[in-house]
Amino acid sequence: MPGKDVNRIRARSALATVKESPVITAIAVAPVVLALAAVWWLLGGFAAFVLLVVLGVVVVVGGKLLN
Repeated sequence: MPGKDVNRIRARSALATVKESPVITAIAVAPVVLALAAVWWLLGGFAAFVLLVVLGVVVVVGGKLLN
């Protein structure tokens, strides 16, 4: 199936980017980390955990909808 091959190629490309340049990964992840830190500071750990779960669900559901 061609669709599965494309996902493997993208996954390998993403992993290669992370291995070659972790700074790019840190820059890409920084806004999420800062948002979680702000929520943790303002509302507490439970609210930050709930936000993390909600973001995870959005990423999983969004990924399934795009395929």
